[in-house]
Amino acid sequence: MHEIEAAAELMNDVGVARPEIEAAVRQLLAAFGEDACREGLERTPERVAKMFDELLAGYRVDPYTLINEAVFDVEYDDMVIVKDIEFYSMCEHHMLPFLGQAHVAYIPSGKVIGLSKIPRIVDLFARRLQVQERMTHQISEFLEAAIHPQGVAVVVEGLHLCSKIRGVKKSKSRMITSSMTGIFRKNPITRQEFLAHIERGDVPFQI
Repeated sequence: MHEIEAAAELMNDVGVARPEIEAAVRQLLAAFGEDACREGLERTPERVAKMFDELLAGYRVDPYTLINEAVFDVEYDDMVIVKDIEFYSMCEHHMLPFLGQAHVAYIPSGKVIGLSKIPRIVDLFARRLQVQERMTHQISEFLEAAIHPQGVAVVVEGLHLCSKIRGVKKSKSRMITSSMTGIFRKNPITRQEFLAHIERGDVPFQI
């Protein structure tokens, strides 16, 4: 739970510091050799600050408030899967986007979470400066803490613009990360059932 608690310390209701971001963008434009006052760039600092306010909104959301009362007592104990959840995040190393799909499954132990909450949990952790490996773990860690299931499985497939448009420039490479807990880690049959479900009818994510 240490990562969730650390993230909670960063939450606030006021959003990012827009004046500071706007000033920093003006400095960047000047460093690029641009004129921040010309017509096409005049409002760019304002737009960039507003963009970061939206893209980094995950810092300001309490995950437990997000799920609210959408946790229900049930006797169901078979696999629950939500697949092909689109996400958009920003790599913390170059501050370039990475995007793709997340597949999330759990096996209940007396409680289930509302269907719409799982994509929102993915969004919450995606809308931060991230690395895909950590985001994958954060999603499974939070579901474990929130509903104490028999196990959680998360697979994330991402396209990273930092390797697509710069550096090695490998446009078709995708990164796949996974986090398996409980019965998904211990039981290969359960794990394989999950993987078979997310592969069925799979269409490669494209941009």
